[in-house]
Amino acid sequence: MDRPYTCNMCHETFRDTGSLKVHECVRTEERPYCCDVCNKTFSNKSSLRKHKKLHAWERQYRCDICNKTFKKKGDLKVHQRVHTGERPYSCEVCNTTFRTKAVLTVHLIAHTRDHPYSCDLCNKTFNQKGDLKVHQHVHTGERPYNCDVCNKTYTQKGHLTVHQRVHTGERPYGCGLCNETFTDKSTLRLHQRVHTGERLYSCYVCNKTYSKKTSLKVHQRFHTGELP
Repeated sequence: MDRPYTCNMCHETFRDTGSLKVHECVRTEERPYCCDVCNKTFSNKSSLRKHKKLHAWERQYRCDICNKTFKKKGDLKVHQRVHTGERPYSCEVCNTTFRTKAVLTVHLIAHTRDHPYSCDLCNKTFNQKGDLKVHQHVHTGERPYNCDVCNKTYTQKGHLTVHQRVHTGERPYGCGLCNETFTDKSTLRLHQRVHTGERLYSCYVCNKTYSKKTSLKVHQRFHTGELP
């Protein structure tokens, strides 16, 4: 078969210019084809196309609210609970609810096991070492998490993450009933009581109930005579 195209460096011959170009890229280590997802480079278009299929397979499930992508449909389903506020897993002991079974399992440790991690200053105990470390910031005054926009500091990384949404405008927690959005889960849960009518906080004197703890505290001043 005719091979009219010759490499100027090694004189190997090829049937077409495409094969010659691929060969030259291999010899020169030139990788002109770049993946726009991970920036990995390739010597030919065919290798790039094959590689990009991996990305398409890896994260083919996309959230229609925030466009975050996932490898598995189940992971997407769990993520969407961030927006809907759905918490289908409930603790049989204290009725606290969770988005995933895994988090519920960790929570159950608090009811079923000892608390092996003890604070050497106040003797408060914890079932996880990380929780003890966070607690110790109360005693040390350490606030290791710093906002790079306004320099406000926090004792926990999660608190910093919520704060930074003030600057970014991100409100990832959406109410599934009225589409109002919030910066954190606790505010969303509080808002959802407007729809459900749930009133968790009860006055120990007259049994009047409230959806917010702060509202209960204000009410109790009528009984105690405490000034605001």
